[in-house]
Amino acid sequence: MNTTPEQTVRAFLNAFQLRDVEAALSVVDKSVRVEIFPLDVREGGFDDIRTALTDIVTAFPDLHLVIKDVIETGSVVTAELKVEGTQAADYAGAVNQEKHLDVDQAWRFTVDGDHIVGIHVYWCQNQLYRRLAVKRLDQIAIV
Repeated sequence: MNTTPEQTVRAFLNAFQLRDVEAALSVVDKSVRVEIFPLDVREGGFDDIRTALTDIVTAFPDLHLVIKDVIETGSVVTAELKVEGTQAADYAGAVNQEKHLDVDQAWRFTVDGDHIVGIHVYWCQNQLYRRLAVKRLDQIAIV
């Protein structure tokens, strides 16, 4: 199958938006290099992106992605999006308080052929914590 890098990334994002982790991962190379800066994932791999996607769709069962822009520059595709949903499970150290989340994010993908071989994810972790009503950043789980 011959697809452009943007088409490959859109296939990933569309599956993620539908909460279909396996379909999203179907366009990700098993040797992918993953960095999710707010979650302190550095030099991660396939299992790290699987875990990150699974955690998001589990914690936010009404997940909604608003894809603001997708920019293809050769084999690199940058997606600007907003992740929205209502928390229904603990996420990223924040206990579930059923708060609504809406966080702007930037995902940078490197594509080789028909597969994503690199994923870098950025968002403001302080904004995420504020949205989830975390009151202290030195103790992220409220007890």
